[in-house]
Amino acid sequence: MSLLNMLTYIIWDIDPDIFTIPIINHPVRWYGLLFALSFLIGQQIMYFIYKKEGRPVKEVDTLTIYMIVATIVGARLGHVFFYDPVHYFQNPHKTIMVWEGGLASHGGVIGVLIALFLFARKVNVSYLWALDKISIVAAFIFCMIRLGNLMNSEMIGIPTNQPWGFIFTSKDNIPRHPAQLYEAIHYFISFVILFWIWLRQKNRIKDGFLFSLALIIMFSFRFVDEFFKINQEQFEDGMILNMGQILSLPFILIGIVLLILTAGKKRQPASADKIVIDGEEIRTE
Repeated sequence: MSLLNMLTYIIWDIDPDIFTIPIINHPVRWYGLLFALSFLIGQQIMYFIYKKEGRPVKEVDTLTIYMIVATIVGARLGHVFFYDPVHYFQNPHKTIMVWEGGLASHGGVIGVLIALFLFARKVNVSYLWALDKISIVAAFIFCMIRLGNLMNSEMIGIPTNQPWGFIFTSKDNIPRHPAQLYEAIHYFISFVILFWIWLRQKNRIKDGFLFSLALIIMFSFRFVDEFFKINQEQFEDGMILNMGQILSLPFILIGIVLLILTAGKKRQPASADKIVIDGEEIRTE
């Protein structure tokens, strides 16, 4: 590749390590920082939502713990079962070695769905109501995680001649689609749409509407984005659709079905047996 051609593309030569902690000699990475920030900022967004909805904000702390654990465990198990089951079945001890890499966002979503069901039962809140609210925050968290992937120069795209192509110097000198950035932008757009709808229509929208819309928007974006990525695993070579696209289709379909079902439902309060006024719970039993 000539120097002139290289000047027309974006040279991506970012060190994934911010600095190394002395004594223990352990690096602090951009991915970890962005991952942590996504949950900290997401928690503040959820505080705002809870206050506007009249729910006790102390529940947010519990919810945050549920979501962090569910995201990490679900994403790890998703990678194990969806992308490389043979390797991990032969080396089960490597399943817990998250620091070696290997997290699947679809698995993270499944983990969050399960954890949120348990959380909703614990605090006596409508499951669909909780799904609606966490969908807003999840879109923001996914955006930050994809930026972390970009800082790691991982999940790179297929070659391109477009002037916005990135040359990931740690990989090769081939200009490629910044697929991680595409996804980050799409998730941020999803966050803005969901948050704006909730902010403007929170007293009118029915439980389950935002969640179904989030499934349709985010996983449709994900389906399209996969066309610009290189395959994550060798077994995907030669497949018409890669694993990311195959796993996205059920979520899109569930979103469409749920959207249709919620269209005829009446809006329900967050909890059927209590109302919160100025932070105080009033039982209605």
